[in-house]
Amino acid sequence: MSAIEDKLAQQGIALPQAAAPVANYVPFALTGNLLFMAGQLPLKDGKLLAVGKLGAEVGLEDGSLAARQCAINLLAQAKAALGDLDRVKRVLRLGVFVASAADFTDHPKVANGASDIMALAFGDAGRHVRTTVGCPSLPLDAAVEADAIFEFE
Repeated sequence: MSAIEDKLAQQGIALPQAAAPVANYVPFALTGNLLFMAGQLPLKDGKLLAVGKLGAEVGLEDGSLAARQCAINLLAQAKAALGDLDRVKRVLRLGVFVASAADFTDHPKVANGASDIMALAFGDAGRHVRTTVGCPSLPLDAAVEADAIFEFE
């Protein structure tokens, strides 16, 4: 187990098996020292943690927990890509997509669930730039989806 996984385990977080793509794309791409990861849904044990729209069927706390799970799933993809999370030098960017009602404006609070996991896992190297976008719907009616770019050695 890597030092990063050990740190997560101490917080009660176990990485799942990396999810296989559900369409015609790859889950990650490596170029130079950059790892690009496809969007991850808030799947846990094969089920979505939050379905529907923030500000309608999904509350802020559940949305944040869903974003957290997206980040955990991104870490699982990074492990699959790199073999060891200790190879991650820095989290460069997170993109968080929030399915939301038209009047919902707390997208950053939802996305903090994902950002907090990166900071927990990597400390200062987990601090990243972020784009958070509200959208009318996401695949499988998920409430949140997140993608990422990591630098590795």
